[in-house]
Amino acid sequence: MKPLLLAGFLVLSSAAAFAQPAATSADPKPGTPAVATSTTPAPAAPAAGSNSFTMAQAQSRIEAAGYSGVSGLAKDKDGVWRGTASKGGTASDVSLDYQGNVLPK
Repeated sequence: MKPLLLAGFLVLSSAAAFAQPAATSADPKPGTPAVATSTTPAPAAPAAGSNSFTMAQAQSRIEAAGYSGVSGLAKDKDGVWRGTASKGGTASDVSLDYQGNVLPK
């Protein structure tokens, strides 16, 4: 009796797994990867998303992108670090998104 009960349970369990709806992405922009790599094209604007960089890490990444004099860093409502910095002697607004992309404004 137990083997028959176990077999029935396995059949019903596998049928329920196949009946699941197709997975949908919770990401409103599925083309936006979580991490920027050397092959990821540069975005036109910073990607909104939960940003885990600390202020010190954000400053370090901006400086690594060739900027100096980073100041006024603050995380906005979209999770993007924004501030001002100089590059090539020209001061400009800069941003750092959750992917690590550093973009001038």
